[in-house]
Amino acid sequence: MAKSTSRYICQSCGDAFLRWEGQCRSCAAWNSLVETVVSEPSRRRRSREAVGGGAASTPVALADIGEADVPRLPTGLGELDRVLGGGLVPGSVVLVGGEPGIGKSTLLLQVAAGLRQPVLYATGEESAAQVRLRAARLDLLTNDPGRLVAVLADHDIGRIVEAARRQRPAAVIIDSIQTATVDELDGAAGSVGQVRESTVRLMDFAKGEGIAVILVGHVTKDGSIAGPKTLEHLVDAVVSVEGERYAALRLVRAAKNRFGSTEEVGVFEMGGHGLSEVVDPARAFLADHPEPAPGSVIAPTLEGSRPLLVEVQALVAPAGYGTPARKASGLDPNRLGLLVAVLGRRAGISLASHDVYANLAGGLAVGEPGLDLPVALALASSLRDRPIRADAVVIGEVGLLGELRSVTGLERRLREAARLGYGAAIVPRAGRGARAPEVAGMHVHEVATLRDAVEVALASPSGRHGEAVPAMLG
Repeated sequence: MAKSTSRYICQSCGDAFLRWEGQCRSCAAWNSLVETVVSEPSRRRRSREAVGGGAASTPVALADIGEADVPRLPTGLGELDRVLGGGLVPGSVVLVGGEPGIGKSTLLLQVAAGLRQPVLYATGEESAAQVRLRAARLDLLTNDPGRLVAVLADHDIGRIVEAARRQRPAAVIIDSIQTATVDELDGAAGSVGQVRESTVRLMDFAKGEGIAVILVGHVTKDGSIAGPKTLEHLVDAVVSVEGERYAALRLVRAAKNRFGSTEEVGVFEMGGHGLSEVVDPARAFLADHPEPAPGSVIAPTLEGSRPLLVEVQALVAPAGYGTPARKASGLDPNRLGLLVAVLGRRAGISLASHDVYANLAGGLAVGEPGLDLPVALALASSLRDRPIRADAVVIGEVGLLGELRSVTGLERRLREAARLGYGAAIVPRAGRGARAPEVAGMHVHEVATLRDAVEVALASPSGRHGEAVPAMLG
């Protein structure tokens, strides 16, 4: 049999050492030695490989490889299945990350109940009684979930894998990977070596037995999943749960997915009975105003194949002293600073002596450049204290010269806005040979520059721009 021992492997050069050192003696990298289990092959195996007696692999032409029919396991949560690409794949390893208290354990306990098949829920953070209390709050103790979900309060990977082999569940949930340990390693739970080796052993179990494994991972202060970066490379999918801890909405995204798209987003609402799917996500991030408000602009964004309407809010106030503030929530702060500069240089709206605050309502974070024009018009609306028409949407990218560029999926965005009752839109002018999308019930205003967009959105009723201008007034 192979003998297992531990070595400290440098993550930079790959050299191995018997004990930990602060600096690698081979490549001089600091804090790069990680304790790793190394298996030495037996003498019989080495001799067989030396004479070429090992099993030979035969290359197969790409066209001759049959298409694998991979069945999916529906989780019972349509929004999560959308993010995963249709459900859990047997034999896959999924890493679910998020801040403490965001709802990871609640979500996975609901997944365990929604699979409607035997599930092993291994927890190293809570006792079995604590898991039962959460299940009672989620009303999961009755009928099938109370009998099909088995709870194992243990952190040792060897015992967890042994229990899973005996039970043969459809899925194994590890809560969390930072509490998992391997006997062969001396490091504490949560160390780089323990997390990496635990994931490797769970991955070998998942691939060998064809059982889906879900890992719960905590995040660091900068928002990345705690542990080595190789942890994300080892797993098949990385799913993050986002949102404000004290707000109701939760977003589920896939940062990596070998079995589906990484552009889809799932929307949940946290309540007294756990996470529930939002019926109409397109309007979930819209604030309710009794009348149009200065600094508020509605933008139709596109998350994967799903249009979502978000409210961009901006506040411009005179700076008291010192350097004016530039604060953004849900937006790229660097992009906000760029738009402030373009507004002053290309549109005649100077914000150099004003504090600027921009926010996306509902806790959503969007990075697409199509939010440039909504943010710019929200800043202009707040500065001039003139609201934009309440049933108007705005979308478009702003260049450094003040020109506007179109965005992908424009017609799909506008159709969703029209479905929700919006009747006007400001969009970039289509290029030569192209036509603006025609959407029933919506009047589309095409503009070429940021200055034109500001004039159309904020002009007075007696403006000089014909019938199109009064249509956009608040």
